[in-house]
Amino acid sequence: MIPLIATLTLNPTIDLACEAAEVRPVRKIRTTAERADPGGGGINVARVVQELGGETLAIFLAGGVTGRFLEELLDEIALPRRSLPIAGRTRISQTVLDRSRGEEFRFVAEGPEVAEAEWQAVLRALEVLPPGSWLVASGSLPRGVPEDIYGRIGDLARRRGLRLVLDSSGPALRAGLGHGAELIKPSLGEFEALVGRPLGAPGALEEAASALVAGGAARRIAVTLGQDGALLAHAGGTLRLPALPVTVRGAVGAGDSFVAAMVLALARGAAEADAFAWGVAAGAAAVSQAGTAHPARADVAALRARLAPPPG
Repeated sequence: MIPLIATLTLNPTIDLACEAAEVRPVRKIRTTAERADPGGGGINVARVVQELGGETLAIFLAGGVTGRFLEELLDEIALPRRSLPIAGRTRISQTVLDRSRGEEFRFVAEGPEVAEAEWQAVLRALEVLPPGSWLVASGSLPRGVPEDIYGRIGDLARRRGLRLVLDSSGPALRAGLGHGAELIKPSLGEFEALVGRPLGAPGALEEAASALVAGGAARRIAVTLGQDGALLAHAGGTLRLPALPVTVRGAVGAGDSFVAAMVLALARGAAEADAFAWGVAAGAAAVSQAGTAHPARADVAALRARLAPPPG
């Protein structure tokens, strides 16, 4: 039986996306192709897990009229959820595609402040997840949540028999290292910030990721490299896969799609190289679609078939 993949989003968002002929200062910008998606790292992961046929539960903080709108958007797609109330309003973020330049402008709101009683409720909610579940904690921290929250969640996961996956950045990611995570997935920029140096020299990325795995930071580290593909470090060594050639229509949620597909494959018992390839395929499928984290199952499977996993 495939275990549950639960996700945690402490700072969810409503992602508004649209297109404009040209983005220019001062002038009124007329937009088209408007859409609203439920967003935030863990919510994106849960949506993709559901699309790919996995069992999931999205756990998130939500508040105000925007929080109710977020819940409505999730109910429209029948995504299993547990929303935990907060006094503040759920944030709204905006992405605008400038068609004249083919460039995407992303405006990401800071979000509400979360009280101690509100984030403590998150820890209590995780306590009731069934042992053996995977828990994907993903995204930024809202104001008021302690920087070491992912470390606390890692300790809780080990005690409860949960398999933690962490996808964050900065102090929140650093605080989560060494607490038994099965996988962390930074981007290259996030990983360079984590280790405190650029990693452009040949072999530098492999060496740094392998050192963190050997030191017990996490069991696996997947670093997404944009147009250069991705790297996976694990106890058996390192693997690289190239980016798949697709027409890019939007990048929001591509990393979350990668995480969703890789974790689902691992939960289904796939070998690390195979799971890694599923992640790369889902990331490519996501960027080929507009909106937030919208890879279609058939597209992911087709791209996976084009991608032979490296040995390992």
